[in-house]
Amino acid sequence: MPLAVYILGLSVFALGTSEFMLSGLLPPIARDMDVSIPTAGLLISAFAIGMVIGAPLLAVATQRLPRRTTLVVLISVFGLGQVAGALAPSYALLFASRVVSAFACAGFWAVGAGVAVAMVPLNARARAMAVMIGGLSIANVLGVPAGAFLGENFGWRAAFWAVGAASAIALAGVVTLIPRIPRPERKPELRRELAVYREGRVWLAVMITALAGGAVFCAFSYMAPLLTDVSGLSSGWVPTVLALFGLGALVGTTVGGRYADAHLFGVQLSGVIASTVLLAALALTASHAVAAIVLTFLIGFSAFFTAPALNARMFDVASAAPTLAGATATASFNAGNTAGPWLGGRVIDAGFGFAATAWAGAAMALAAVVLCVVAMRPWTRTPRGGRRAGRVVAASPLASRKSGQRAATQAAGREAR
Repeated sequence: MPLAVYILGLSVFALGTSEFMLSGLLPPIARDMDVSIPTAGLLISAFAIGMVIGAPLLAVATQRLPRRTTLVVLISVFGLGQVAGALAPSYALLFASRVVSAFACAGFWAVGAGVAVAMVPLNARARAMAVMIGGLSIANVLGVPAGAFLGENFGWRAAFWAVGAASAIALAGVVTLIPRIPRPERKPELRRELAVYREGRVWLAVMITALAGGAVFCAFSYMAPLLTDVSGLSSGWVPTVLALFGLGALVGTTVGGRYADAHLFGVQLSGVIASTVLLAALALTASHAVAAIVLTFLIGFSAFFTAPALNARMFDVASAAPTLAGATATASFNAGNTAGPWLGGRVIDAGFGFAATAWAGAAMALAAVVLCVVAMRPWTRTPRGGRRAGRVVAASPLASRKSGQRAATQAAGREAR
């Protein structure tokens, strides 16, 4: 795996910490900003909305720009957004800073994912994405619990300052260690790439990704009040339990990334089924502290076990759109991260309690299971590498030239026959 892929994973650590750390900061933010916890939870949805909108917009806007320069600008804007959040005097300005940060985060994810998969052969895409997602998992292991600890002991603004500092370190890594990425031999054609959205398989992959991600974050976004108000744990336990979620996510990403290239649909379906069962179990046993702690770890595992497969599947079905494939994957995950916390907040506002967010998440995961089964049908499946009905989509210019020549030769032989 090229060193640059690991640098991208390191950068994602800072991005992921900011994206998910609010799960452990909602109570102090709600108190400081004089809003309800569900209203504070909308800050999570605000970040996700910014990701959904920003990923495709920035992918298109930056398609003709040098990749490394784009990554430098985006990580810089992201860091400034963290500083703005730390200084925000009101809920409205904090909300705005989250949206701006999310735009930059979305652009970095979209461009970075494209760079990562471009630097490896087709049969290593899931592993490359696993490295990037591993940065997100480590953010959940270390960054999110550290944010909760800072919020508990030094105020929630300290967590934003810490992410700003992490962003500066990531910026230094991108500037010094990401190589110059050559431009594609063929200029991106937006109209041609947009044509992939006529494919039902693309929208099926989008819906599965959104539902699978939203299911988990419907409950995880409100994990701090669930642990304290339902499970009866003290607030000091929250960082530890969030770290267990992150540890499960790290293990899940590692295992899922190892098997996803060879068993794409198997990893996808088994992980989503596991999330459905585990979320339902959390809803039933949330009042028991030990059960809630163990299930938090397992839910982290199941959620991120599927992530490399979901990403690789998106690059398969949208392989004719190398500029927009990464953006579509990013937007899909964050569409779920928008809908999940929103649905959880509505459940809480309706008076069903914090544990009911896990029931809502289980319902979303069950819908994803149904769509996974549909996606496995022969008429919706796509061979790895984006080839369908005898059509060959050119591999990225950074992928192995020999692999590309061999695939083209084989395809030509099939066409001649």
